[in-house]
Amino acid sequence: MALSALWADAGIQEAYARRSEFQLSESVKYFLDNLDRIGQLNYIPSRQDILFARKATKGIVEHDFVIKKIPFKMVDVGGQRSQRQKWFQCFDGITSILFMVSSSEYDQVLMEDRRTNRLVESMNIFETIVNNKLFLNVSIILFLNKTDLLVEKIRTVDIRKNFPEFRGDPRRLEDVQMFLVQSFRRKRRNRGKPLFHHFTTAVDTENIRFVFHAVKDTILQENLKDIMLQ
Repeated sequence: MALSALWADAGIQEAYARRSEFQLSESVKYFLDNLDRIGQLNYIPSRQDILFARKATKGIVEHDFVIKKIPFKMVDVGGQRSQRQKWFQCFDGITSILFMVSSSEYDQVLMEDRRTNRLVESMNIFETIVNNKLFLNVSIILFLNKTDLLVEKIRTVDIRKNFPEFRGDPRRLEDVQMFLVQSFRRKRRNRGKPLFHHFTTAVDTENIRFVFHAVKDTILQENLKDIMLQ
């Protein structure tokens, strides 16, 4: 297949190695690595294919689901700058905020302005949310997502180039993850407010299933505390 040959070309691979300079989807490598299978006439998307076929959230999307007979409503809001003015329409009566961050984007810039570091932008948004008086009694759970891509990236991209304050082994996953957690924790003005965190890989269904059960327990425990204090 011509596309497979093109993807195997040394020049294309060299260009892909510089992908942080471009606005490439993280799914590109997955689909190009699977071109021979996807190109078959009888191709049917696998569950993994569907998970990698990411589409950015635009607007406000509500999801109702049940975990162990307990109903939950999740309101998914777009993270792009153009979508943020819609956020406060969703914040009335919420019990928890799940703040999703791409942990592997420490060397990438926003699509909107091509200058602002994506991780810095996430930290700034998080700071406005975690310190907002509206969320004084709302539990905040930080999801540091894309652990699989972070594992791959720290092998070739030194986090100290973008975050010179990093202290630790830039090739050690645990050191980088701890630095990220502490960076977000420092954004809280009220250090007594609990901040729960999880390291996730959204395309790993078992990982997400485990995390969601843990999140369910956290939400229920925090809600019970609030009820007892009322």
